[in-house]
This record gives sequence, structure tokens and C-alpha cells, in this order.
Amino acid sequence: MGVLVLGLAGTGIELVLFGHYEDAWQRVPLVLIGAALGVLVWHAARRDGTSVRAIRATMASLMLAGAVGAALHIRGAAEFQLEIDPTQSWWELSKKVMRAQAPPALAPGIMVQLGLLGLTYAYRYPD
Repeated sequence: MGVLVLGLAGTGIELVLFGHYEDAWQRVPLVLIGAALGVLVWHAARRDGTSVRAIRATMASLMLAGAVGAALHIRGAAEFQLEIDPTQSWWELSKKVMRAQAPPALAPGIMVQLGLLGLTYAYRYPD
């Protein structure tokens, strides 16, 4: 659980420092990270079946947010690249999108990783 808490806290701090709160979609990972940390504190205090189910639900939400975030990052990077040069081939566009630094296409994958780590932690607890 300690590694999960460090990962969540570090990711949350990084998102805040990068200003990842300009619109509603950008605030979703921050809200989920806050919820996950709250659920983990609750679980540390109670260690009951309800808190374990809450961990599982929160971690699944993190994973879903990571997948949606990757799609949004890829779409945003593609739109930007197409504004620069609308005549690019699909292959050239794909390479540029995957290498883009703003927004980094695969950065939301950290949410999926944190969700999987949390599910692994919650796996050993019975309902």
C-alpha cells in the first residue's frame, strides 16, 4: 500500500505542478487520485470488506480514466499536428503523435498502472 500511496501522491503533485486543471477533463485524474488516497486512508483505519470493495472500485475508475486520458491526449496531439500540416500521411501523423511532448500521448498510462497496483493490493483481501 505504501508504494501505491507514493505513486498516487507523486502523480497528483506532478499534475498540479504541470497545471493539469484547466478544464473539467483535466481535473478528473486529480479528483480520482484524491478519492483513491481517501479510500486508502479509510481502509488503513478499518480494514473491512466495504473498504476493500471501495479500493477495487476506485482502482477500476483509475484504470478507466487512464484509458480515456490516453485517447484524449492522442486526439489532442493529432489535432495539433494536423493544424500544422493537414497533408501528413497517417503513418507520419502517428509517429509525431506518439513522440509529442505536449500532450504526452501515453502519460495517462500511469493511471492504469496505479489502478493495477491497487487491484493487486486489494486482491489478497476477502470481501
